[in-house]
Amino acid sequence: MTRVVFLLVPQLHLLDLAGPAQVFSSAADLGYDYQLHYVAEREQVPTVQGVPLVADTRWPQLAPDDLVIVPGWRPAAHGPQGPVSPGDLRRLAEHHAAGGTVASVCAGAYALGRAGLLDGRRCTTHHEVQDDLARRHPAAQVVRDVLYVVDDRVVTSAGIASGIDVALHLVATRHGPATAAKIARTLVVYARRNGHEPQASALMRHRSHLSDSVHRVQDLIDSRYAEPLPLAELAAAGGVAERTLTRLFRASTGLTPLGYQQLLRVERAEHLIGHGTTVEAAARAVGFTDARMLRRLRARPTRSDPVANGSSRPGSGTPPATSRAA
Repeated sequence: MTRVVFLLVPQLHLLDLAGPAQVFSSAADLGYDYQLHYVAEREQVPTVQGVPLVADTRWPQLAPDDLVIVPGWRPAAHGPQGPVSPGDLRRLAEHHAAGGTVASVCAGAYALGRAGLLDGRRCTTHHEVQDDLARRHPAAQVVRDVLYVVDDRVVTSAGIASGIDVALHLVATRHGPATAAKIARTLVVYARRNGHEPQASALMRHRSHLSDSVHRVQDLIDSRYAEPLPLAELAAAGGVAERTLTRLFRASTGLTPLGYQQLLRVERAEHLIGHGTTVEAAARAVGFTDARMLRRLRARPTRSDPVANGSSRPGSGTPPATSRAA
């Protein structure tokens, strides 16, 4: 079981909380063992939007696999740093020190800063308070005008709707892009917004386009990335001819279908290797017959830029068009 603990602060924004909570609740509906907790200094928590919330005043026992998320609040209500108690700040720092992941939405980054978790790390927050965060925490590297940043199990996001993006990224990292794509469809959102970070999944990074045909093909590849996928089957899923699919896919994502599938495989393999799996076992788990191809793909330089304005910008080392997405 994975606990997702939301630390609630008076005058928090509802969507900062509701967006990520909906993502992990949807993951639980799909059978993943997530348990959501809401903690605060007091049982009654007022929100900016006027809907009062009820929280537990006691923290659950945390394990390294658990997540702690700090939703943002209205800075004008009590200063941007917020009324986060020293005890709660200590819990944030201790959870990260024990191997856990700590995330923030919007002004919640101030709590992570006060807990010492932003020092020496890249981070972000809402554009209206980015400069102030940088002044208050000069040891942090504030990245401006991005949706979210991931740095050593410290995850910060710009706020409001970007809380959904970062929660989908966390799900994709833990359970693979197909699960995140399924949750995105459940939420009736395209999983297309990325954090402008190399760690952001290909699911997010190559969804910033408006081609329904390509999105349908990506959905199929996301759900079966470890399997051989003939180009004819992918074209049928997109409702177009094979040559048309190859052209549309490259124009929309900068990749061929095979290149996209290989990118998903490599990113999933990287996650497995980072959690102690051998390269050989990770290669087999993601669909490679042996580790040689995985090693070659990992050694290639990559580009994290999504395609802009419909222009084709293939990533370095993108495989050529093929009749089969291996």
